[in-house]
Amino acid sequence: MDEIEIPSYFLCPISLEIMKDPVTLSTGITYDRESIEKWLFSQNNNTCPVTKQVVMDSELIPNIILRRFIQSWCTLHAPEGIERLPTPKAPISKSQLLKLFNDANSPNKQLKCLQRLRSIASHNETNKRCMETAGTAEFLALLIVKKTVEACSAEVSEDVIELRRASDEALSILYNLQLSGSGLKSLLQNNIELILSLTSVMQSGSYDSRVYAVMFLKSMFEVADPNQPISLRSEFFHEFVDILNDQISRKVSKATLKVLIKVCPWEKNRIKAVEAGAVPLLIDLLLDSSDKRASELMLMALNLLCKCAEGRAELLNHSAGLAIVSKKILRVSSTANESGKRILHSISKFSATPGVLQEMLQIGAVAKLCLVLEVFDRGSKTKERAREILKLHARAWRNSSCIRAHLLASYPS
Repeated sequence: MDEIEIPSYFLCPISLEIMKDPVTLSTGITYDRESIEKWLFSQNNNTCPVTKQVVMDSELIPNIILRRFIQSWCTLHAPEGIERLPTPKAPISKSQLLKLFNDANSPNKQLKCLQRLRSIASHNETNKRCMETAGTAEFLALLIVKKTVEACSAEVSEDVIELRRASDEALSILYNLQLSGSGLKSLLQNNIELILSLTSVMQSGSYDSRVYAVMFLKSMFEVADPNQPISLRSEFFHEFVDILNDQISRKVSKATLKVLIKVCPWEKNRIKAVEAGAVPLLIDLLLDSSDKRASELMLMALNLLCKCAEGRAELLNHSAGLAIVSKKILRVSSTANESGKRILHSISKFSATPGVLQEMLQIGAVAKLCLVLEVFDRGSKTKERAREILKLHARAWRNSSCIRAHLLASYPS
């Protein structure tokens, strides 16, 4: 096809390949469906790639006339090895989806309907958006809740397996729908039972289902309103700690840490996370971590947990708690530096017994704070936080050999 001159208006402006399914945006520019769906939905862009205008209406209108021109051109050049492009399938309609939802109410048809929904979702991004608009996410969430409750009360093991199979299939589809932010936020606000069901899945579900549960919860909490308190049960934190301890994969571990960071700004959640054993586990994982992003997330989570007395007590009870936090400062990233300083500041301000101050001196935390004063520029928040920590306990540390002579003149008295 490279040797044949292709009319420029047959080519997609993004991929520069001949369009198989031309569709037109509200801006009037035509693209190949697969390319523009990837741009708008998978890559989360909201502008027209050519005009740079914000796309207010993401509906993709099939350009039937252009498609027929392209097909005719392909037929005309068939002797030269050009294959005629097949007519694309029309996106799924709302009426078709509603019929599937209705059929799924029958236990005998339920699994088959779910498999059909999976197939529809895998076809293209347009189908996923149509499914979201038609209420597929709400249908799947309700099904997951229903089957999880029934599985918990079922007495026959065969029934439990069958119920979990349907729940697992629904959860897989729900995660792979890649819902929009508004769709995720709606599920989070209106389906507290869904969080409870996903917690149950994390406890007793299959490997894949546990992964889907964690990843979907991460997606929901990422769009949560930061000003809206989220109160979660203790079981939620116990399961997340278990998932983190199991180290299923790096991706799942990071997702788990992100969820903890999202829900622990609220004190009740922090205390529940501490009671679930999050602090010693985070310290142990931090000791073995060589992944910079994972280390950042662990320090961010520890910083939140150290905002409560219970969290600080757990950190100090761990023989390596203060040492690993101090060690990671200046070795990971600026984000890790800030989290580490905040942890030391919380300890210094609220939990600074003579023993703790001596430990900070022995493990090199004080020396590290002095190094920060030298490394960072004047006015840096990190530098100012280090200076504040040193100032809090000037009497205890002033005569320490780790404080260099040229710093003593400016060291707070």
